[in-house]
Amino acid sequence: MLQHKLSTCGNICLKNRTFLSCLSFIPHRLVSHESPTVPHHVHPTPHLILTEQPPSSCNILIAGGGIIGQSVAYHLSHIGVKDIVLVEKAKLASGSTWQSSGQVTHLQKTVVETHFTKYSRELYEQLHREGHTIGFDEKGSLWVAQTADRLHTLKRQYTVTNALGLNCEILSHEKLQAKVPIINSHEGGLWMPNDFMVDPVSLTLTLAQLAIGKGEASGVQIIEDCTVEEILTEKQSSGKSDRVSGAVTSKGNIKCDIFINCTGIWARELGFQASPSVRIPTQACEYICMKTKPIEKLPDDVPTIHNPEERFYIQPLADRSVLIGGFLRQSKPIFSNGVPDTFHFSLLPENWDDFHWILSNAIKRFPILAESQCETLITGAESYTPDGRLIMNESAEIDNYFVASGANGNGIALAGGVGKYIAELIYHGNTNLSTWPVDIRRFMRLHTNKRFLEDRLREIPGKQYSLKYPTYGMSLYRTGRKLRVSALHPKLQAAGAAYGEVLGYERPLFFKPDELGKIDFVDLSKQGSFGKPRWFNTVIKEYNACRRGVAVIDMTSFTKYELKSADRSVVDFLQVLCADNIDKPIGTIVHTGMLNERGGYENDCSVIRLDDNHFLLVSPTSQSTRNMKWLKAHVPRNGSVFLSDVTSLYTALNVIGPKAKFLLSELSDENFSDFGRMTCQEIDVGFVSHIYAMRLTHTGEDGFMLYIPSEYALCVYDLLMEQGKDYGIINAGYFAQRTLRIERMYPSWGHDIDKKTTPLHLNREYHVSFDKNFIGKEALLKQRAEGIHKRFVQFQLEDHNLNSDPWPWSEEPIYRNGEFCGFVTSAAYGFTIGKQICLGFVHAPRSEKITPDYIRGATYEIDIATKRFKARPNLYPPSEMGPTVQLAANYP
Repeated sequence: MLQHKLSTCGNICLKNRTFLSCLSFIPHRLVSHESPTVPHHVHPTPHLILTEQPPSSCNILIAGGGIIGQSVAYHLSHIGVKDIVLVEKAKLASGSTWQSSGQVTHLQKTVVETHFTKYSRELYEQLHREGHTIGFDEKGSLWVAQTADRLHTLKRQYTVTNALGLNCEILSHEKLQAKVPIINSHEGGLWMPNDFMVDPVSLTLTLAQLAIGKGEASGVQIIEDCTVEEILTEKQSSGKSDRVSGAVTSKGNIKCDIFINCTGIWARELGFQASPSVRIPTQACEYICMKTKPIEKLPDDVPTIHNPEERFYIQPLADRSVLIGGFLRQSKPIFSNGVPDTFHFSLLPENWDDFHWILSNAIKRFPILAESQCETLITGAESYTPDGRLIMNESAEIDNYFVASGANGNGIALAGGVGKYIAELIYHGNTNLSTWPVDIRRFMRLHTNKRFLEDRLREIPGKQYSLKYPTYGMSLYRTGRKLRVSALHPKLQAAGAAYGEVLGYERPLFFKPDELGKIDFVDLSKQGSFGKPRWFNTVIKEYNACRRGVAVIDMTSFTKYELKSADRSVVDFLQVLCADNIDKPIGTIVHTGMLNERGGYENDCSVIRLDDNHFLLVSPTSQSTRNMKWLKAHVPRNGSVFLSDVTSLYTALNVIGPKAKFLLSELSDENFSDFGRMTCQEIDVGFVSHIYAMRLTHTGEDGFMLYIPSEYALCVYDLLMEQGKDYGIINAGYFAQRTLRIERMYPSWGHDIDKKTTPLHLNREYHVSFDKNFIGKEALLKQRAEGIHKRFVQFQLEDHNLNSDPWPWSEEPIYRNGEFCGFVTSAAYGFTIGKQICLGFVHAPRSEKITPDYIRGATYEIDIATKRFKARPNLYPPSEMGPTVQLAANYP
């Protein structure tokens, strides 16, 4: 009985913790190739016609025969791509796929991953209807809430899944108890009736069979026992990335045009087997689940049940047995020095030491489990990423090297969508869905560091069951911190800065000088709120200084590039890349987009002309890797343009507020009253020279950006703070700046803008110069002629109570005349307007065009955790944001 097993193993394991912690991760092989997580001999596997010897060349080479690799191969073949080869180092589905529970839930971390899962269900159900034996079993899943905050989180997730057309329902305590009488106490829950499970091995082999086809030339060739040892590349023209030319395998060399790395827990290691290396930040972590023997008294209609508060799930199987699994708060990264070549159809040593905590919680909540018997304890390995989201798309280092890996335990759920969108991206060059949240270029080289991954991945698996408190676009992980800091970091920390992190860079979020030495934003996030946050009054003070006095914001994390040439080459280069005209007098700042062929934003940036053929380009922090890839892909082939990332060379201080010009006048000989807006001058501040001063603030307020050589930053900061005492100068953080830009209706790349967004969607046609040639011009002209189907809108919530209602922060559904029309992309409380402000896009059906009348002639609501609030649309930056307007209210 499990109760006896729990008592015995728990005591023994606790007494022998030291011994168990010394065990090396030596995999043990199972004789059977059937998945250890599903009933044996239930789902026959299809017969495959495999290829023994790989061809000498192909169009597309896929490495990895798990569920994701097979899905990519299937979808490429399905849309008509020919000459595809898939190689697997061992046997198909023998890695993490074989260990998978086959569980599919539509509740995912991001909207794009929810889209992937939604499509996966459509595909798997279609295969099931066509007669393929894949173990498709739709019993639904139930997410149980033990606390009010957990129920609120489930309600927020419900609003997203419901808006996307997925069947779901919030259950009260009484309804939940009626649905699952065998569960003990709870607050309520979220019912997902269309969640299901499949046999992961049968599904994978079915996709392989369909990809291979009936021997026709268009089918995929699949080779087992073939290891990819090296990816071969060839040099391209000057400045551009290398591109894939082939691969060295254990069965011979294969020339190819495109390579796709779908190798799961081996993906990071394979990434290093190329020159230059492809940095793939994935790490294997241990996970544990237990399969019981059949339980006779288990009701037939029990769904998969997740109890995130107590960090476990139970998954009933076809033969009345049950899988019991979960996530520890601190996970165990494994195979840091490389995954063993023999780790296929393999498990790790049984880890009762950790699992008994999961089992104890499961038995406490489901007493019926105490009478069951253990069949096997499954200690396996799964690939995780530094932010818990999937990794896919083309790599930053090598052209035509694609990655689809790091599924974070959701490989079966995501595989269908990943295969579809990778295939579309390769075949069409684009997809109908923005995949930026899962794009590999959201990372930097530092994220693939072994030490970093060992540190960060301890908390990632457990985050799957953590409460989703708002972080407003900032990372609040405890691990892997203080990697990139400005020269002012120690000074600002001593001044009471609470830090968040983006792309490894520490950014001050707000300041609490009355709590010096006690600030730890991680602790604040643990005590997070879905309503009025603890930092509310602090941010009011910083906001007020930015609007009515003067404040300093450290914005060093912004990505900065230097571009120059000996002749006009750099001007001509930027004119082609930038939608707006950058060929303006020295000292001019142009805010512009760099667009793709479809008119969407690849980069939203400020271009500063420092000299005739010398420019500084400033763009959002999160775009560092992506932007460098885009710039390098288009630099002139003759090497005439010099391109360099100079982010670390300059400390960027935003001296913001109407008193900024008076303060700087006391520290410099420049006439700041005559300093033109959107212009740049090289100035002195105090003792320091060679400072680039720019009259812009990225928020719409008056003030100056100072780009200071980093060795002088501390001196300039001290001068500003000392001289600024008479002006009431204070430090301000990202939250104040964020509120200012949202209230002013300034969109931000990665939050409000992506590669599917065009200037016309943002009403930024005035930032486009149609009298010159640039990438995306034809697409914009066509869009302008045909009209647009989505429009960026600012919403002000009319009936929201600041103190008692839940706050929006992003991904809240927007309803137009009662119909879902888009999601909120950014939100903040507007201290001047005195209302909650939401930015987002209104989408129109293809049969209609969006015009100002279309927006204004409708009523809107925004759904925050199942409560809808009336929202007034605003198409243009609010006129009441003038610098002389008082704040809307005096807040406590």
